[in-house]
Amino acid sequence: MKVDLFDFELPEERIALRPAEPRDAARLLVVRQDGELEDRSVRDLPGLLRAGDALVFNDTKVIPAQLRGIRHRGEATAAVDATLHMRTAPDRWLAFMRPAKRLQVGDRIRFGHDGEVCFLGKLDATVLDKREAGEVLLGFELSGAYLDEALQAVGHIPLPPYIASKRDDDERDRTDYQTVYAREEGAVAAPTAGLHFTPELFAALDRAGIERHFVTLHVGAGTFLPVKAEDTADHNMHAETGTVSAGTAAALNAAHARGGRVVAVGTTSLRLLESATSEDGTVGAWSGATSIFITPGYRFRAVDVLMTNFHLPRSTLFMLVSAFSGLDTMRAAYAHAIESGYRFYSYGDAGLLFRKEL
Repeated sequence: MKVDLFDFELPEERIALRPAEPRDAARLLVVRQDGELEDRSVRDLPGLLRAGDALVFNDTKVIPAQLRGIRHRGEATAAVDATLHMRTAPDRWLAFMRPAKRLQVGDRIRFGHDGEVCFLGKLDATVLDKREAGEVLLGFELSGAYLDEALQAVGHIPLPPYIASKRDDDERDRTDYQTVYAREEGAVAAPTAGLHFTPELFAALDRAGIERHFVTLHVGAGTFLPVKAEDTADHNMHAETGTVSAGTAAALNAAHARGGRVVAVGTTSLRLLESATSEDGTVGAWSGATSIFITPGYRFRAVDVLMTNFHLPRSTLFMLVSAFSGLDTMRAAYAHAIESGYRFYSYGDAGLLFRKEL
């Protein structure tokens, strides 16, 4: 399909730079199977679902994966930025570098305190490989938990580019850009639909008889990469690693067997569940890397309802929601959201999409 089909104009003022307070006060646009739209609040979610439905959350935890440092090559130095996006070994990360043209294999980089490092605050790495689109493989001198501790000390929260271009990250983002149930460290971008949930909303969902289950998909920075191809068939997705436990798989199969619906909280949960589900709709235990790319025409196997934030034009995620609810329906829903003042992107409002049958 032509990527131009997924383009739309978004006024700058619709991009949220801070989340709603409290989290569950965000607006919620309900998109029914027939395309009917309804303006609600995230707090209304328990009444929009049914007893026996099963919510699926991504419990990945965002790490401070944005690093600023100094590249050393002999006597020459240059300032560089790194966004870690996938761990490949205890001491190795794939990263997107800026400006990548300043780097060569074998270069040494010292990260920390925006390049002004003291001995205790340093984090050294070597460029082991240089790939396409500004991607490199970094080998760090620290490994495992020691590297994790150093990242907490010298790293920044990797805010999405549409926020980072307008303001610097701050201490508040370390809480705001993390779900209240985050547990498994490894993401460099938040599963943003989950940012709307609070303990109070969880309690209301429990009272409504709605189940809660967790999967893990470590969201990578590739989620923000623009689609540069003119046709979706020519776009290559970056892989992300995830896990669906046997217990979660069994619970979701049981929910379907009794007539309940599987409700994915976020496109990350959906992509992982679809990767773990067989052609006959059976969810299985699963672990590994997925690069699933969902566009209109895809037949969903696992997920019946999707809660998700509003996505960028021409993005793989807008393509995904268009596959889920129909391109015409989602173009109409986004036009309504823009006209009605909904807040977009990671810190913005959400939609509740009921899957359109093919």
